[in-house]
Amino acid sequence: MPETLAKLFSAELEGITAKCIEVEVDLNVGLHAFNIVGLADKALSESRERVNSALKNSGAKPPNRENRKITVNLAPADIKKTGAQYDLAIALGYLLASGQIRKFDGRKIMFVGELALDGGVRGINGALNIAEMAAEHGFDSLMVPSVNAREAAVIDKLRIIPVDSLREAIDIIEERASARPLVSTKLAAAKEHSYADFADVRGQQAAKRALTIAAAGGHNLLMIGPPGVGKSLLAQAMVGILPDLTKSEAIEVTKIWSAAGAPHNELISERPFRAPHHTASAVAIVGGGTNPRPGEISLAHRGILFLDELPEFPKNILESLRQPLEAGIVHVARAKNTFIFPARFGLVAAMNPCPCGFFGDPEKECGCGAYEVMRYQKKISGPLLDRIDLQLRVGRIEISELRTRLDASATTSASIKMRVAHARELQSARFADMSMSINSEMRPKDMERLLGLSPTGDKFLKKLEGQSLSPRSFYRLLKTARTIADLENDSAVSEDHLAEAFSYRLRETA
Repeated sequence: MPETLAKLFSAELEGITAKCIEVEVDLNVGLHAFNIVGLADKALSESRERVNSALKNSGAKPPNRENRKITVNLAPADIKKTGAQYDLAIALGYLLASGQIRKFDGRKIMFVGELALDGGVRGINGALNIAEMAAEHGFDSLMVPSVNAREAAVIDKLRIIPVDSLREAIDIIEERASARPLVSTKLAAAKEHSYADFADVRGQQAAKRALTIAAAGGHNLLMIGPPGVGKSLLAQAMVGILPDLTKSEAIEVTKIWSAAGAPHNELISERPFRAPHHTASAVAIVGGGTNPRPGEISLAHRGILFLDELPEFPKNILESLRQPLEAGIVHVARAKNTFIFPARFGLVAAMNPCPCGFFGDPEKECGCGAYEVMRYQKKISGPLLDRIDLQLRVGRIEISELRTRLDASATTSASIKMRVAHARELQSARFADMSMSINSEMRPKDMERLLGLSPTGDKFLKKLEGQSLSPRSFYRLLKTARTIADLENDSAVSEDHLAEAFSYRLRETA
């Protein structure tokens, strides 16, 4: 390789998938020019100015002091390059090509990081995604900004080298300073959250039971009731009864959050709870954009997506949820590429029965006409309701009950969480040799083998033949019954389990 040509490696993030990018820096005789080729976007084209200033302020001779033509090629050329994570590799490649640093083997180390004008190294998005890709491609080391180091260190068998400045990176390469590699970080215990405990929620036993079933099997839930009865409080309290993330699930979640640029600095240990407002755009909810990023449904992966005031969401957004609720992924199609984002979340939705909120309320008269009530409820389409396993009405709590002192023996979120965790352990054992982990992911073709229907359960199903259930509703009913049986630690699904599951299938919202 000629002395004026250097090749290093960096990475590009496409959706949540990282791709290896070669950064070639070539110096030729001629009038000064600094060109970046390889389908670079505006942010990357501006890398020239950041690299010039960072090199100058780090004590090196910058490209704009050279009377030479400098070409930076990012290969493969057919992949669009976005962002500023190439700065560190471009700067080091220039120093190597111009002979300002000693030669080193760049085939086993990858460089990512944005340069500040003073030579500092700023954080990037997708550090964990890049680290995973680097390990798969056989790289030994990854040099990353210090703020991303703990996140990247989750990946085993990869030496993570954190740096705070370009000067530090140069000193490590020149062996004037020793690297401070991080070892693989372990999954931290979930932190205590500020949401309400189930023991603090007075009454609403039926809603608590439904939330427990939804948490145990990963089922979707819709709560219908007048304003102020605690629907939002119950949804938030559900976070406290979900089992802790496994390490593989935590890596999945962290990759999505990292690619989206969501704030965090290490492996995420808590199950996500996302509650977007009904004015959010379709791109914000589903994902996409000019440079496609995960939306709220992907940020809720392995956790809860809470949609309050469900009918107030635009119809196109509600209908766009149908495919992710069924498949657990969302496809974002573009002219040259299709991005696939994970979206296996538990949907928890809340709505009023009518525009004023008091239709069917025994204490407050509803001021809506029949047509208004029907029109409001029809905003939730049949196909979407068909995908919601548990549908229940949440009623008003009496003032006398609200004034009573909390019962010290009330069931806490921690005790419910233990039951939910045990139910999920039963499901994990049931699906040990399959690509699923919870009951809501069961496929119809596996249902007969995995359900474990008792004779009484079989008789109950025969009674449902005239209930006009769609095939999807029927299989979702069976999945819910299987979860109820798991919560009761029963190996067979009986009539009682099926009857309770059927009680959560409302034919109408009102």
